[in-house]
Amino acid sequence: MKKQLKRMCAAVCSAVLAAPIVFSGPAAACTSFLLGTTDGGFVYGRTMEFSLPFQSQALVIPRNLAITGTGPTGEAGTGLPWTTRYGAVGLNGLGLPVLIDGMNEKGLAGGMLYLPGVAGFQEVAPGEAKTSIASFEMLTYVLTSFATVAEVKAALPKIKVNRAPQSVFKMPVPVHMTLHDASGASLVVEYVGGVLTLHDNPTTVLTNAPTFDWQIANLGQYVNLSPVEPKPIQVGGLTLGTPSTGGGLHGLPGDMLSPSRFVRAFLFTRNAPKAPNGAAGVTTAFHILNNFDIPPGAVVTSAGSAAGGGVSGYETTEWIVAADLKGGRYHFVIYDNPARQVIDISRLDLDAKAMKSFPIDRTVPPLEIGR
Repeated sequence: MKKQLKRMCAAVCSAVLAAPIVFSGPAAACTSFLLGTTDGGFVYGRTMEFSLPFQSQALVIPRNLAITGTGPTGEAGTGLPWTTRYGAVGLNGLGLPVLIDGMNEKGLAGGMLYLPGVAGFQEVAPGEAKTSIASFEMLTYVLTSFATVAEVKAALPKIKVNRAPQSVFKMPVPVHMTLHDASGASLVVEYVGGVLTLHDNPTTVLTNAPTFDWQIANLGQYVNLSPVEPKPIQVGGLTLGTPSTGGGLHGLPGDMLSPSRFVRAFLFTRNAPKAPNGAAGVTTAFHILNNFDIPPGAVVTSAGSAAGGGVSGYETTEWIVAADLKGGRYHFVIYDNPARQVIDISRLDLDAKAMKSFPIDRTVPPLEIGR
C-alpha cells in the first residue's frame, strides 16, 4: 500500500496542491474509514457532523421493494425506477426515506459525506429523467442494488446523478460517497463538474472537501510521522528526548479541518493493531472515532442560530457508526445517548412489504433492532 500511495501522490501532487480551494455552504465535518480484523472481517467507521439538526432515524429497507428516484426537476417519482435486490439498514436524515449511511445484507457499507463548493452533478435532459437519481438517493440506490464495490464500479456509469434540488437544502445536496465491501475493497465516488470519478481507495479514509485526489496529495506531507518513539539524541554530554510518549506523531494536525482529519484518520487506522473479530473491531473503531468528536463550542455555526447539529448555534457530532461487515451488526451512538445502539441485520425480516423507520433520539434502554 505504501508504494501505491506514493504513486498516487506523485501523479496528482503538483497539479492538485497548486489549485485554489473553494469552500462554501454550511459546516460539515464527517470522517470515515475501514479497519480489518484477523479473522478476515472488516469494520466500517464513520462520524456525522452537520450544522443543522439532522433528525436521523434508523431505517430498514427490505428486498423486492419498488422504488422510484427523483428526476432532475426535484419532483419525487420522476426518476429511475428500481426494485431492491438486497435488504439494507442504516440512518437517514430529515426523516426522509433515504440512507445517509448504512450497510446491506451482503456486507457492502458506506455513507455520503458533505462536499460543499466542489460537488457538481450531471446535466440530465427531460427525456433522460428515468435513467437518473438525485444526489441524496445515491447510497440508497447502491446499497439496495449491489453486493460489491466491483459491481458498483460497473453500474454507476450506466445511470446519471442529476441536479435535483432537495427541499430543505434548496439545491442539489453536495455530497461524495465512500463504499467498502466484505472483501475489504474501498471506493470513493465523486461528481465534480458533471463528471463521475471512481477512485479506488487504498487508504480507506474519506472526509470532506477538497476532492479525494487532493487529500491523497496532501497526505504525502505527513509520511514522516510514526507511532514509534524517536530516539534521544546526544548533544555533548546532554541527552535530549521527548518530554512524554507520543513524540513520533509530533506535528500531527489536530484541528477540525477536513484535510487535518483525513491525515489523523489515516495514521490512526494504519497503525491500529488488528482486532481478532468484528465485535472487538467495533470497539477499536469507536475508540478511533472518539478522536473526531466535536464538542459544543468547538465549531460555531452562527451566533444565536438554532441550526446547530446537537446544540443551538454549534456544529457537533450528531452520531458515530461502527458497522461489522462480516457479523452484519450496525452499531451507532448518538449525541443524546452515549450507549451503543445496534441493528442486527441477520435477525430482520428483509422480505417485509415496506420500509420501516425507528426513532433513535434519547432511547433508553438502547435500541436493538432485530433482537
